[in-house]
Amino acid sequence: MSTFIEVKNLTKIFNGSDKRFTALNGVSFSVEKGELVIVSGKSGSGKSTLLNMLSGIDQPTQGEVIIDQVPIHSYKGNQLAAWRGSNVGIVFQFFQLMPTLTILENVMLPMEFASIVPQNQQKKRALELLERMDIVSLANKFPSSISGGEKQRVAIARALANNPQFIIADEPTGNLDSINTASIHQLFNSLVDEGKTIVYVTHEKDTALRYSRKIELVDGQISTK
Repeated sequence: MSTFIEVKNLTKIFNGSDKRFTALNGVSFSVEKGELVIVSGKSGSGKSTLLNMLSGIDQPTQGEVIIDQVPIHSYKGNQLAAWRGSNVGIVFQFFQLMPTLTILENVMLPMEFASIVPQNQQKKRALELLERMDIVSLANKFPSSISGGEKQRVAIARALANNPQFIIADEPTGNLDSINTASIHQLFNSLVDEGKTIVYVTHEKDTALRYSRKIELVDGQISTK
């Protein structure tokens, strides 16, 4: 395997009206291509900030994030957004589906923004992804009419729309029951089998995920315990 993600001395400081808060403090680690790495930690430990750095949603105060040999924070504005749309799939805890779009349209949406999949093939790819998630029968329904487990399958299909090699999962089973959680874990295991690189945030102590290691954050730093 080769190194896919390098995080070097990553620091993020938020300046409030009355004080400064250090969310990340000199965090360094690497992830190999095709690894599934779990990030854990209590609320306020810096997990969400780290994910925002890895996806390019937020800028570091200091340090560097290199993904597939690209120092992503050297990109600015639309250039960074274009990189993210083409290279990163994000799965959220609360699904973040567009309520006014059908399930099929939700999955097609990232393709329309990134222009990687030709327009005349976008619907076909979206249907194939929904078929893989075993929810193609829901294609013409709206998010309000399907269950939480089904919504998360839609969210995973959407994250795969542009075939990204890097997937960020932010507590994707946090609102699901044990049966749906096990099913989602199976889907992520299959993505690892395909060579996807995954950073997966979770509070779960017992998991069926085939992860290679855990990174625990404590007060913005990697725990050495």
